[in-house]
Parts: sequence; C-alpha cells; structure tokens
Amino acid sequence: MRPAAWLRLPPLARWAPRGGPGRTGQQQPRRRLFSGSPSPASHWSKVVSEAEKIVGYPTSFMSLRCLLSDELSNIAMQVRKLVGTKHPLLSTARGFVYDSRNNLQMRGLVVLLISKAAGPSTTAENSHQKDMISGIYSSQRSLAEITELIHTAFLVHRGIVNIGELKSSDGPLKDMQFGNKMAVLSGDFLLANACTSLAQLQNTKVVEIMSTAIGELVQGIYYENSNLAKENSLTDDIGISAWKEQMFLSHGALLAKSCQAAMELAKHDAGIQNLAYKYGKHMSMSHKLNVDIQPFVKENSNDSVAFSLNSAPVVLHQEVVGREAWIKQIEKAQIKGNLIDYTMLQDAIKAGKGVTSAIDLCRFHGNRALEALECFPPSEARSALENIVYAVTRFS
Repeated sequence: MRPAAWLRLPPLARWAPRGGPGRTGQQQPRRRLFSGSPSPASHWSKVVSEAEKIVGYPTSFMSLRCLLSDELSNIAMQVRKLVGTKHPLLSTARGFVYDSRNNLQMRGLVVLLISKAAGPSTTAENSHQKDMISGIYSSQRSLAEITELIHTAFLVHRGIVNIGELKSSDGPLKDMQFGNKMAVLSGDFLLANACTSLAQLQNTKVVEIMSTAIGELVQGIYYENSNLAKENSLTDDIGISAWKEQMFLSHGALLAKSCQAAMELAKHDAGIQNLAYKYGKHMSMSHKLNVDIQPFVKENSNDSVAFSLNSAPVVLHQEVVGREAWIKQIEKAQIKGNLIDYTMLQDAIKAGKGVTSAIDLCRFHGNRALEALECFPPSEARSALENIVYAVTRFS
C-alpha cells in the first residue's frame, strides 16, 4: 500500500515560511506528506533498530546503569516475592525486557535522533562542538537518559493497585501491599536519580523546561486516576478535545519538552526549539492513538480483548452516536454487575465511525510531526524520525 493511501486528512497549507539549519528562510511549497513509496523500515522493530544504529548505540540499555545500581538491584530481589501474584509491577518489569512494539526506550531514542538531525547551532563555539560524538553532544545523551528515567519512574508508579478493589485471585493481601511499597520506593528512586542528573547539566533553562514536563505529567496522571475513581467512569461524557488535552499531559508533554530541551543544550534559537517541541508533541500523540486503536484493528481479534473505555476510538464513537445511545450500548454489553462483554462492545464500536475517526486523527498528528521536521536538512537522522512517524500511522 502506498503511504498516500494511508491518510484521509484535511488539506494542509501549501505555503509556509521555513527557516532553520541549512535554510535561508524563503517561502517554498511544502512537499506532500506521505507521498511516494512506503519506507522498507515501516515495521516498528526495524525502524527502532535502524534508528539505534544512527545514534551510535542501542537505547534499549539507556537506563541500564541506573537499573543495575546496588539500590535498585536490592529492590528487584525483593520484588521476586511478588511472583505468583497479579501485581502490575511484575508486568511492568517484564515490559522492560520483552516490549518491542511500544518500545519503552522510544522517548530517549527520539531525543537523540532530533539532536543529531538539528546538529550544532551556528552560534555554538568550536570548543563546544568538540564535545560531540556521532553528531550528538554528551549533554544531549544525558538528557535522553534523564527522559527515560522520568518515564520509567512514572511507569513504575502507575503499577500501584487499589487495595480496596482486589480480588482473592490477585494474590495475598500482604503481598499486594508489599508490591505497592516497592512501586513507590523504586519509582521515587528513579525520579530522584533523574533530578540529580538534570541538575548536573548545569543549564537553568533546561531544568525549567524539564521541571514543567514533570509537573504536567503528574497533572495528566492525576486526571486519569480521578476518572478511574468515579463510579460512573464507564459513561464519562468526555469529548475528544478534553481527551487530547489530558493525553498530552500524561503522554506527550515529556517527549515534547525533552526535544525542546535538547535544542536548548545545542544553543539553537527559539524557532528551532519550537519545531522540535512540535515534533515531540505530535509524534507522541500519534503513538498514543496507535496504541488505543490496536485492539480494534488486530487481525487475530477473535478473543475478547479488554480495552480502555476512555480510549480514543471509544471517545470518538460516543461523540458520534451520542451519550444516551452510548449508555444503552454499555448496558446491553454488561453481563452482570460491572462485568462487560468487550467483544459485543467492540463490535458496536467497529460498526460506527469511532475507529476510522481515530485513525484519521492519528495520521493528522503524524502529518503535523512531519511538517515540523521540514526545517531540518535531509539526513539519516531526519529520515529515521520520519520513519518512526510512518510506523505509528500504519495500520492493517
């Protein structure tokens, strides 16, 4: 399938001022996004593998130094006590090793790629450029590690379970309580290390940017937990605009501001920083939409798959059919109590326009991410950033 067939998006502006590295700032016609043949590196694992070669080393081990520290190794030994339970901290730990589709180190990889794509600024001193390895400053590599540590810390914190909602099949109460303590302790440890490394960059502007990212991440997760805590969370009347705001805070702000901070470390001006921010924002939103869409487009979807009722296809479906019809569909799919027949609900959503609208929205953000890259000169790093967008906007 040709990439042009992937997208059904609103028309993009034909003309726009462009400047940046290697540009003179004159008006030029925009290239048509997703035109031409699909990249051979469309599949996610190959895209990541090729991108890692460009930045110089596998980012899969980016936070390995911290994860293998004595303090965290001791925590890992204690977490072994949770084997046999259903505490989410175990699945989080397994994800660090086995997750490939939603690569846990994706954020750090993007920071390194956009750092290399931008290169040094015209105002950078020659002595400063000697600190570059494979076209990336050591401070930018440190920032990529910091980004991953922050993301990992919050990922571990998400593994805290509500003790009041536990079932006997989840595991003994004392083990689940112990798992919560480990999640808090290990998450705090990673976040503390990230903050220490951030201070060592000795750049107050970067500290300010990343601090606001952490604050927005906390705010986004707070909104998510608030919705889950409501008794009527299955029927929350949330529109797609509110959904996008919440998802940016909890899934997009960290990468967007990390890309901006990487440009600040290379002494790029505010215009380049803003374009890097836009790439991080729209790429992460596209990635989140891709994850939400997967349960509805997987080829082997015969089995009942529990998906989030606050995911993008569901929110868009509710907007189309209306709140009253949506509540009736949920009630019809309820087996007993709060148990839901997800297969029945999934079929109802597939029959509507929620899934196709979510795919269109995913590709819209993908196009916006590609637009932001146009200011950078052609390079392997820029191509890798484009391929990442292609990978998360490609559906069966």
